[in-house]
Formats: sequence, structure tokens, C-alpha cells
Amino acid sequence: MTMKIGILTGGGDCPGLNGAIKWVTKTALDPRLVAKRFISFEVTGIADGWRGLVEVDPTDPKSRDRYLRHLDEEVVRTWDRYGGTNLGTSRTNPFNPQNDRSEKLIENIKKLGIDVLVVLGGEDTLGVAYKLHKLGIRTVGIPKTIDNDLMGTEYSLGFDTAVNVIMEEIDRLRTTAGSHGRIFVVETMGRHAGWLALHGGECSGAYIILIPEYPFDIDRVCELLRERRGREIKYSIIVASEGAKPEGQQELLRNGKIDDFGHPTLGGIASYIATEIEKRTDFESRSLILSHLQRGGSPSANDRLMARRFGMTAVDMIINEDFGRMVSLVRGEITSVPLKEIVDKLKLVDVEKYYDKERYNGRRSIL
Repeated sequence: MTMKIGILTGGGDCPGLNGAIKWVTKTALDPRLVAKRFISFEVTGIADGWRGLVEVDPTDPKSRDRYLRHLDEEVVRTWDRYGGTNLGTSRTNPFNPQNDRSEKLIENIKKLGIDVLVVLGGEDTLGVAYKLHKLGIRTVGIPKTIDNDLMGTEYSLGFDTAVNVIMEEIDRLRTTAGSHGRIFVVETMGRHAGWLALHGGECSGAYIILIPEYPFDIDRVCELLRERRGREIKYSIIVASEGAKPEGQQELLRNGKIDDFGHPTLGGIASYIATEIEKRTDFESRSLILSHLQRGGSPSANDRLMARRFGMTAVDMIINEDFGRMVSLVRGEITSVPLKEIVDKLKLVDVEKYYDKERYNGRRSIL
């Protein structure tokens, strides 16, 4: 018996995606493992996420060449060394009520002879996988989001590399901040969850960390800066999630664009904070948006290791027919959770447990 695995990546790119694709492929096609199984596999990569699976014409060779890629052990041999996704990605939502293409999606899956879909993505991408599962398509999810905000798993691919990028950039920023005695406000990603800003800020020793889960008082921010300046310290680093917001206000929007899943584009909180600091104090302030830099570069050791483990487990789940589930890390162990438990909800920072509401920073007590 031979099963055809289709694999795709959706949403934002991040380090670790290529590694997971590699280890799904290698585990599925490993000759020693094949000899022990009652089943064999072929693996097809799908370009550009859900968009590729919707737009491909299974009857047109040129279209198949554009959107489909045969994967084997030689093709993916070096993939885990590189960031991004070699298959390409998109934020297409086939179930968008304004442009529902779910029927075409299911039709193409069947025409291509795909027996099971391995889907790498965050809440939105895996939400599509869950809807397909309910419609009878066999799916397995692998968690991917640098925000690390997926329910049901302690870790999502890309998070560790992104935290390291934040830490390294702030380390560099200290040189100019100290030289000029400036306040620097660094904006990280994190629409609803502040894990990236919190961990990145803690690792880099940021003085103030602002997260979406706890609206901030700009006067309190200025008060904390004055206290620090009084201790003969010439500069300060503030880290703010893009979704952080002043008390009584909404998130700042970069523009009026809405993506296919209904999310507006956030941005501008760092500039707002820096401007307000200069208005209310005599401290020279600058802002920096790390933006897509956080997604780039080669995966860290931890992301390479987790990509391997997640990819291998996805194949185990296919063999065991554990469909409609997502690979996950729970209490340090690799397991899986139902996709229905991770859609329409997010893993947010527990403010009482991890955040100091007076210092606007991570807590200094573990117990």
C-alpha cells in the first residue's frame, strides 16, 4: 500500500519550516523504516500554501510543474540549514466568506491523489486544516509561529530563532544608545501575545517591556525612565510588541489593509512611544521596528532540533491514523493534540505569573 503525502506551509515564513519538511520526507521515505512498515509513501511539496492547492490545475502539466514539487531524500538533504520555506507560502484563506474556494480546494486534493495533508502553520493555517478534517480530508498539523501563541503546545517553530534575533539586534543597538545617551524603543512582532517581546526583552536586558496582554500608562513609562536616569544611567532600551497599546486605546494600525483571515496590519507603537517620551521628558528618543528581520536567517539549534522531532512525529501520526491533530510539545515531551482545541483561541502571556505590572518587565520572582 502506498500513500501520497502532500505538504504545505502557510502564513508567515520562519526558520524551522524547511527542517520540518525535510524530516517529514526523510522519515516517510527512509528505506530501513519502509522495510518494517505495512505502508510506503511518496511525498509532494505544494507551492505557495493554500493558494497553490487552490490554483493548481491537476490536468495541466505546466500548472503541476508550477505548484507541485516531488520531494525525496536527496532533494531535501540540506534544507534544514536554511530559513524561510523553500515551498513558498501565502496567507490565502480558501474558506474566506468573501471568496469561498473550498470546493475547488477539496476537488484538487482528490484529483491530485493526495491521501493526507501535512500542514505547517499557525492558528489561521491550521484552522483551514481543521475545517478540511471535518469535511473528510485527512490532515496532520505542525505548529509554526514566531509568536509562540498556539494553544496545545509549549513550542512553535521559529520562536527561538526570532528571540535570538531580537537579542542580537538589541545588543548592537546598545552601542549607539550608550554613545548618544538615547532612549530606544524596539518594536517586535506579537499581535495578541507578548511572548516574543517578553522573552526577547528579558534575554537582552531591556529596561521596559510592553505586551498586548497588559495596556500601559505612558506616564508610568516616563516615570520609570526618570528613575533610571537618576541612577547615572545614560540610556534605556524599551521593547514593545506591535500589539501593545496605551490604556484606553486600541492597537495602532500601520495601514487600512486587511488580510484574507480578517487581520489588520499592526505597526507604529514604537514610534508613538518614542514621540510621547520626548514630549513628556527631556530624553532624546528613537524607535526601531525589527519587523521581518525577526523571521529571517538560519534556524537556531533548538529550531533545527524541534523541526526534526515535529517532522518525524507527523509521519508517526499518519501511520497511526491520528488525523485531525497537531504535533505538540507538552511538559517537554512530544505528543499531539486535536486541531479543534487550538483553533479560535490563543496562548497568551499569564500576566500574574510572568509579568511585573509595576516595573513593566518580566517578574523577578520565580515562585
